Amino acid sequence: MTTIRLIIVAVGGQGNLLASKVLGEAALAADIPVHMSEIHGMAQRGGVVESAIVMGQARSSIISDGEADILLGFEPSETLRALGKCHGQTTVITNLAPLPPFTVAIGKGTYPDLGLLQTLIRQRTKTLIAFDAVTLAQRAGNVMALNMVLLGALMQTGLLPLGPDQIREAIRSKTKNDFAPINVKAFNLGFETAARVSSV
Repeated sequence: MTTIRLIIVAVGGQGNLLASKVLGEAALAADIPVHMSEIHGMAQRGGVVESAIVMGQARSSIISDGEADILLGFEPSETLRALGKCHGQTTVITNLAPLPPFTVAIGKGTYPDLGLLQTLIRQRTKTLIAFDAVTLAQRAGNVMALNMVLLGALMQTGLLPLGPDQIREAIRSKTKNDFAPINVKAFNLGFETAARVSSV
């Protein structure tokens, strides 16, 4: 199989690590070789959390600059910050609901313009799928299901060697029973929305 390199970036508390575990679980269940690593940057204080997932015949989970085939961003400015990991054929999927850092909240920084942010991403990559994933998570029943919304959008691209049903099964096995229905609903909303956004 073709090696696929995926970077997931988020702010602490957005559920990046659970999303990575769901993908890893689904890959293992499907006998797909997978390597994973994580970087926690003061995650409990709202710092960046980055996960690297490599599926296929690779010796390492390290994804160097210019190597990511897919960038999945839970927070728009973190997506922009990780753009150096991408190349000209990368697919970028990002949530457009900002979670401004403390420096912006106290007036010591400026949040990037979302329109300009999308323009910069489009200029340097092949495909951009961008939408407000927070609103969809709320519609599913819990704002914390943002990660599942974005997993749905990721699976809509068809770029991973997995099917949506395999991810749904992994969601059910890796999340608590009380939250599984909400998480699956969030996944489905992200899947459906990405199809509409991609066709625009």
